[in-house]
Amino acid sequence: MADRAWQVAVTAEIAVSCLWNAPARVPGPPRTLILAHGAGNDMHASFMREVATGLAALGVGVVRFNFPYKEAGRRAPDPMPRLERTWEAVYAAVREDRELNPGALFTGGKSMGGRVASHLAAGGADMAGLVFLGYPLHPAGRPERLRAAHLAAIRCPMLFVQGSRDPLCRLDLLARVLDDLEAPVPLHVVEGGDHSFRVLKRSGRSQEAVMEEVLDTVAA
Repeated sequence: MADRAWQVAVTAEIAVSCLWNAPARVPGPPRTLILAHGAGNDMHASFMREVATGLAALGVGVVRFNFPYKEAGRRAPDPMPRLERTWEAVYAAVREDRELNPGALFTGGKSMGGRVASHLAAGGADMAGLVFLGYPLHPAGRPERLRAAHLAAIRCPMLFVQGSRDPLCRLDLLARVLDDLEAPVPLHVVEGGDHSFRVLKRSGRSQEAVMEEVLDTVAA
């Protein structure tokens, strides 16, 4: 359950909902991750909720938010300019919120949400780092259509958490992209995981164990 709910104005006509999971008290300065949902879900999705509550328990405050199309109950994602404008509005609101006291401010998200955050960083937004939970490097079945050209403009660290069975991110192609980047770009591979880090039963691993691995990686 979130500790605070509010709305952020994107334009005079559009506002989006936000949720805050306050961090557990841990030694050191505060850290906050603004986490955006993927194309097919919203901020209330079980994956988003698990990440937010799990990271908060590890001492990282998490802000979730909806993109306008989900706020309005639509299925088709907004055009990229509107997605980017939404990210900018939420980022600015969180950064300036004295009640949240965000401290070191990280951005990222699940699939599309993380990709849009990377456009914000490529445009020069000052952030402590990016967290990609399944970066959509290319459309499924179209590995020649890479979504990576803008990553070279990013200077903050970027953490890629990728499933080894992810149809939207061939790991050999991602490795080539990361080799050409100047920013620190640690890669954590969830063995046997798909785009949402789900593993097959024959792997012998529980989804709880996989999520614990993801959360520990992000918190660290």
